Amino acid sequence: MDPRHMEPPMTHEHDNHEHHEHHEHDHHDHEPVEYADAVRGFREDKDDYFRTGAGSPLPPAERAGFAGLPYFDVDESLVFEGLTLEPYDGSEPTNFSIPTSDNRLRPATRAGVFRFSVGSVACQLTGYAFENSQSTSIFVPFLDGTTGNETYGAGRYLDIEPEEDGTYTLDFNLAYHPSCVYDMRFSCPLTPAENR
Repeated sequence: MDPRHMEPPMTHEHDNHEHHEHHEHDHHDHEPVEYADAVRGFREDKDDYFRTGAGSPLPPAERAGFAGLPYFDVDESLVFEGLTLEPYDGSEPTNFSIPTSDNRLRPATRAGVFRFSVGSVACQLTGYAFENSQSTSIFVPFLDGTTGNETYGAGRYLDIEPEEDGTYTLDFNLAYHPSCVYDMRFSCPLTPAENR
């Protein structure tokens, strides 16, 4: 997914994960935007949204002094394009319920598996679709080597829309923390075992 066409995630008190609201940016010079600059711009917009947005996950008392989220440097090697959502072939049931941070269960489907390589290491992540969701995005929660040290212990999220050709892009520069990191009133899905 191209960050030049993304806006900060909208959060909802009773929603279990963040949704991206899309609209076009107005580029007056019509020059191509470098990928890293586009990601930095997206992050600045996200910080502004956290600080001033009506649906910000930050408690109101913390917004005025909010200095911005910590981010890793943009790394284009963490963008995996042209991925196919392959059928889920694991041992767990396709239809199941994802436990949440507030001890609820959220009905979901294992929509498929993304396979990609980081260097010489073959990786895979399962993507999920929530029951009764109006969204076409695939929800990909995950844990990695930063989990519990540099990032939240329960993992981070990606929401991935299909490209026009039906493929998907996993862009880990756009990974985000669940809303319950900032305020426990949010109910956040916990990362299933296969994505840990």
